[in-house]
Amino acid sequence: MSNTNTTVKTNDFKEIALGRRSVKVYDPSVKISREEMTEILTEATRAPSSINLQPWRFLVIDSPEGKATLAPLASFNQRQVETSSAVIAVFGDLNNFDYFEQIFGEAVELGYMPKDVKEMQQEKVAAHFAALDPVVNKETVLIDGGLVSMQLMLVARAHGYDTNPIGGYDKARIAEAFGLDKERYVPVMLISMGKGVNDGHPSTRLPIDQIAQWK
Repeated sequence: MSNTNTTVKTNDFKEIALGRRSVKVYDPSVKISREEMTEILTEATRAPSSINLQPWRFLVIDSPEGKATLAPLASFNQRQVETSSAVIAVFGDLNNFDYFEQIFGEAVELGYMPKDVKEMQQEKVAAHFAALDPVVNKETVLIDGGLVSMQLMLVARAHGYDTNPIGGYDKARIAEAFGLDKERYVPVMLISMGKGVNDGHPSTRLPIDQIAQWK
């Protein structure tokens, strides 16, 4: 298959948002350096999250060994695993409150928040998590994981790469397969990333007057 993809780095948000398509076959010769992947992930983490606790965790699978571990867990998405530069497994950390002090302490140091406000917030948030239904905690983490995943795909396109969100994989086994605590880390989705061999297929969307209401 010839490479006809013309995706390049861009700051044109309209092109990024409207030009993004799910691409499932990539040029396997294209690699993303650890430095650039770090930049992409860093930009993605500007996404919003509940109480700014940033519960997302990324597992970047780009080595032959990592892909070999992933392959049997994503049996319906072999082309993405085999040809992509990397597959990013997005997880949600159910123990995200553990990072409150680091996140809000830095905000105080940088002058973004007065110390007394941080201490007041910490007391309230600690009480909130102490009484929080685990089901609600998981739902919140999954929502935040979805927000960062969409941002990650848009950032990747701005860097000139294509992506495909993947929900069809063995969520019950993936954490343990890569040495993570499955009771703590909730799988959100896989995102394949690389240089597509084509621009992907166009798709239709429901009209806004069918899906939106004004009151």
